[in-house]
Amino acid sequence: MKTALITGITGQDGSYLAELLLEKGYRVIGMVRRSSVERYERLEHIQENIELVQGDLLDQSSMQELIQEYKPTEVYNLAAQSFVPTSWQQPVLTGEFTALGVTRILEAIRHVNKDIKFYQASSSEMFGMVQEVPQTEKTPFYPRSPYGVSKLYGHWITVNYRESYDMFAVSGILFNHESPRRGLEFVTRKIAYNVAKISLGLAKTLPLGNLDAERDWGFAGDYVKAMWLMLQQENPEDFVIGTGETHSVREFCKIAFNHIGKNYEDFVTVDERFMRPAEVDQLLGDASKAKKILNWEPEVSFEKLVTMMVESDIEFLKKVKKS
Repeated sequence: MKTALITGITGQDGSYLAELLLEKGYRVIGMVRRSSVERYERLEHIQENIELVQGDLLDQSSMQELIQEYKPTEVYNLAAQSFVPTSWQQPVLTGEFTALGVTRILEAIRHVNKDIKFYQASSSEMFGMVQEVPQTEKTPFYPRSPYGVSKLYGHWITVNYRESYDMFAVSGILFNHESPRRGLEFVTRKIAYNVAKISLGLAKTLPLGNLDAERDWGFAGDYVKAMWLMLQQENPEDFVIGTGETHSVREFCKIAFNHIGKNYEDFVTVDERFMRPAEVDQLLGDASKAKKILNWEPEVSFEKLVTMMVESDIEFLKKVKKS
């Protein structure tokens, strides 16, 4: 039986990846930070089948002890301070988790067992002020936020350990991927949640930032399959994972409101507080390499993703109302 250690297991991607690995017969170990409040909502339906253990990306010795004790065959590093606006408010902490945290895991693997396969969650935010459209594995990086810069460090340190120590260490450069499990602070979930509230008469307006910001949005459940596939290859390589389509926040709103039979223009307001200090340019992923080598394709369309998120939040709010 293969054993996978997932950092960031309580997040959106971690929960979908844990489900996938359980289906494939893995023993799944999830690393969580010690906290006075335990938040495992995304894992409730599988919590009996996984092992949650305490560890901290800021503590080198705790990473090494974890890997020594549980002897994973694969490590998926999904943990990070992953919200771009917060990275402007807490740039140093973002660097500690999102950049140096990667080094601590790689060092632990190098000292314990170099045969462990390692996956690093890289990000399309590393492209930032894009140098070409669409972006491939060879596109130069130009991050535009402390988060993007931190992710770029994590990406390059993974390349360095692979090349310097002959480790199976890879990065998936994932473009935006969403789901009903997305955190409420992210614009896609904020839209879905508030559209659900408006449909149930619980809200009247939806304040947003730049409606013309465009992203390549896919479904998280599709993207974790790509993570797993990367670690099943003979050779360690990095891959861009995206849909190859770009959509604006405005389009997201339009589809979401159409789903409840309303016009987004009647409810959406623009609020300067939600504007970024520096906006990224057109992020559009070219996943040709992943399609060719991993045989990976996104399965959930943009429209299906938006309506899935709205429906899920309508159901969630109905249950809350009843209780």
